[in-house]
Amino acid sequence: MAKEGLTKVASFDSNLKAREIDFVTRFGKNWDALMEILGIVRPIRKAPGTQLVSYEASIDLENGNVGEGEDIPYSEATVTPVSYGDVSIEKYAKAVTIEAVNKFGAEVAIRKTDTAFINELQGKVMDRFYSFLVTGTLVDSATTFQSAIAKSIGLVKDKFKKMHRDATSIVVFVNTLDVYEYLGSANITVQSMFGLDYIENFMGADKMILSSEIERGQVIATPMENIDLYYVDPADSEFAQLGLQYTVEGNTNLIGFHVQGNYGTAVGETFALMGMTLWAEYLDAIAVISIDTSF
Repeated sequence: MAKEGLTKVASFDSNLKAREIDFVTRFGKNWDALMEILGIVRPIRKAPGTQLVSYEASIDLENGNVGEGEDIPYSEATVTPVSYGDVSIEKYAKAVTIEAVNKFGAEVAIRKTDTAFINELQGKVMDRFYSFLVTGTLVDSATTFQSAIAKSIGLVKDKFKKMHRDATSIVVFVNTLDVYEYLGSANITVQSMFGLDYIENFMGADKMILSSEIERGQVIATPMENIDLYYVDPADSEFAQLGLQYTVEGNTNLIGFHVQGNYGTAVGETFALMGMTLWAEYLDAIAVISIDTSF
């Protein structure tokens, strides 16, 4: 019979599992915050290999002055799909050496590098989203920062109205320096969440996202109803058939995380698996306004 107080393998397994749960929980909470900012109600689970498709919609109205008893002509509606690629799986790994833990302690060598890992993974998704936004086809120009914001909001509201869809909330993306240059010394409340700076109910925008990823002299707007989050579930049963078990969290499994020790190199290995993409359903409901100061 083993003595009391013996540290068993299960004790180490429990510690590693707790770290996995902590990682995916922190990642998930950050994304809950972002989805709240962008008004995303329900992320969409996609099977591996699913195509990402946006649409451009138009309708050619026939003459509505139809005589009594005459056939009413059909107005032709056209929805053109624009395919961009798959919702792909991304695989990442990080290793911390036993020497690093010995020198800096576990709090720095493990906890802080896990936090940096989370931030970089989140940044990858946001970088792709910003790159996608500039492909919006509702393109125009304005002569001032204020008029660019007003025009961007007006254009996307008008587009959704013509599509007979409600645009209850508008999100505008602007360059951080442009905002502060325009505001000067004005006293405004900039909130921060998920590493994003944003202003609520400002200049007609329900949410204004401030980002250095948006080019200076550019304003982008879209209805919140146009934004979706697509994801591949890392806990998919077909992945498990490979013997790959990732810890996930909650009902929406945005990321999978696994921790293990490698005795051959004396390092702690961490593996992250995710397939996440922020997307807009209609490209022609994304307004991209350039500020032309030459006039």
